[in-house]
Amino acid sequence: MIRRAAAGALLLAWLPGAMPVADLHVDVAKLRSSKGMLRLCLTADPKNFPACIDDARAVTRSVPATQSKMTFAALPMGDYAIAVIHDENDNHKLDTLLGIPREGFGFSRNPAIGFGPPRFAAARFALASGADAQHVRMKYML
Repeated sequence: MIRRAAAGALLLAWLPGAMPVADLHVDVAKLRSSKGMLRLCLTADPKNFPACIDDARAVTRSVPATQSKMTFAALPMGDYAIAVIHDENDNHKLDTLLGIPREGFGFSRNPAIGFGPPRFAAARFALASGADAQHVRMKYML
């Protein structure tokens, strides 16, 4: 039985495209209301964080704000960062007033916020086991 398992693991290592995967559980906390949608962006590309605009491999999700827990299944292991927007009026963007966000936002690892969004390195986490979790605390400026 052990030999079969070892042989199977060795065979999987040789298959093209076979790579270890893991599930990521995301919990969004401190929402000021249950109105609108949560817009999530999960990326491994520092150049496309936090917007995920030009990242074909980014995973984006839009879920009702009443759903504060979600799972990203079977992700390749590696370094990622998450950006979350609480789109309360459901207009598919982060509303601002003179450059200051009027809606909530949050990031993986909950980095300190200065002027502008954090860098990828501040929000980066390693997905390296069968399942991992990130707890994102929403922030509201106005």
